[in-house]
Amino acid sequence: MAKRAASFICQICGAVHSRWQGRCDSCGAWNSIAEETAASDTLPANLRGGRKGRLIALESLSGTSEDAPRVRVGISELDRVAGGGLVPGSVLLIGGDPGIGKSTLLIQASAALANAGHRIIYVSGEEAVAQVRLRAERLGLAGSSVELAAETNVEDIVATLSEGKRPALVVIDSIQTMWTDTVESAPGTVTQVRSSAQILIRYAKRAGAAVILVGHVTKDGQIAGPRVVEHMVDAVLSFEGDGAHHFRILRAQKNRFGPTDEIGVFEMTGLGLREVANPSELFLSNRDSGAPGTAVYAGMEGTRPVLVEIQALVVPTSLGTPRRAVVGWDPSRLSMVLAVLEARCGIKLGAHDVHLNVAGGFRISEPAADLAVAAALVSSLSGAVLPADSVYFGEVSLTGAVRAVPHSVARLKEAAKLGFNRAVAPEAKGSGKNADKGAGKGNGASKETQEPPLAIDTVTSLGDIVANIAARGRRSASRERQEG
Repeated sequence: MAKRAASFICQICGAVHSRWQGRCDSCGAWNSIAEETAASDTLPANLRGGRKGRLIALESLSGTSEDAPRVRVGISELDRVAGGGLVPGSVLLIGGDPGIGKSTLLIQASAALANAGHRIIYVSGEEAVAQVRLRAERLGLAGSSVELAAETNVEDIVATLSEGKRPALVVIDSIQTMWTDTVESAPGTVTQVRSSAQILIRYAKRAGAAVILVGHVTKDGQIAGPRVVEHMVDAVLSFEGDGAHHFRILRAQKNRFGPTDEIGVFEMTGLGLREVANPSELFLSNRDSGAPGTAVYAGMEGTRPVLVEIQALVVPTSLGTPRRAVVGWDPSRLSMVLAVLEARCGIKLGAHDVHLNVAGGFRISEPAADLAVAAALVSSLSGAVLPADSVYFGEVSLTGAVRAVPHSVARLKEAAKLGFNRAVAPEAKGSGKNADKGAGKGNGASKETQEPPLAIDTVTSLGDIVANIAARGRRSASRERQEG
């Protein structure tokens, strides 16, 4: 028997090397290269060559197409992130830290679909059937007609799925524990994960069943295994959270059948995950509005406005290099705002440590938070307390100008709904009452819905808000002297 060739594959990025080495040349990861059977030896005989290709039918790009049919899970936050429900034949990959609640979310989703009359199959490669039952009992879902299995061989799983009525949803927990007979390497290796995922994806497309694959994550928060799996699936979801907080956020990093900027918010309780219909109230709970260095930011996550608290602490330092600590925001963006404050507004922060935190463990990615961050920084430095009934949003440019951001009307409506009376923001594109008017076209929006629901303090440059906060600080100091 011929000796099988061996290859050395990076377990992070899937790059193939001719020999073992400590560091992957492709992704730079250390100690991630493992020996595996050569990919050419793992292919079935009918795929190695020798078969003459057949002609395939070509179709025109023009023509009519219908929206993909969807199966609503019944958990509105999950349906929102998925784009309105699960598309039959689609494959989703969901990742998250250990213990974050991935299995809890999926068993709740499985039970909701089963209660709606669908056939649901939950396959666990990490737990026994009895352990999955215990979780279902704790969540009060023991009466659901979800079919369970504890198996790791994908050929056996696909053969079982092909028997009887086609399932509406198949959950595989997790893809790193699956293995196939066609690959002679350990479960969890790059080749096994890639081959197992491909078999399950082929089944989903052929049978028209939605398949959800659970993926482990690395210490950097990336889904473990080869990145090619993320390209193979139709959607990649990330389940985020912090053990210090009781809420969880579901994000779509990739979605062929829906948007990628939506989020779903859940609260972890003793009875499982509970949907949070109004995340702003959750993120602003226990807010200390009387302390300097805090500003409320009116942000957007997809089509959903979200209000969160930005906290800043600016303190003198005796070190030669001041510290810049950021939680929940882009450190590069903070450096830019600090540079603009110093260059355009004359605020010297080179002798101060700067600490910035997004309260509640929330993570912000849009540049509209620039103005709120700048306001919190100036407030902390000057000791002036910002108005408790105001929200802030706007993008700061390198010239010191404050630029308009989209969806200003939605941000203002959310702030007004939570009792805020004033917004500090740039003038929206257009002018005054007609701002964001184009957002209502085609939706029957009336004039009343387009008018600002609360007062707006328009700012055109970062210097405007610095002067405003400095004036508040002087008035506050004057009152304290009079009272003293």
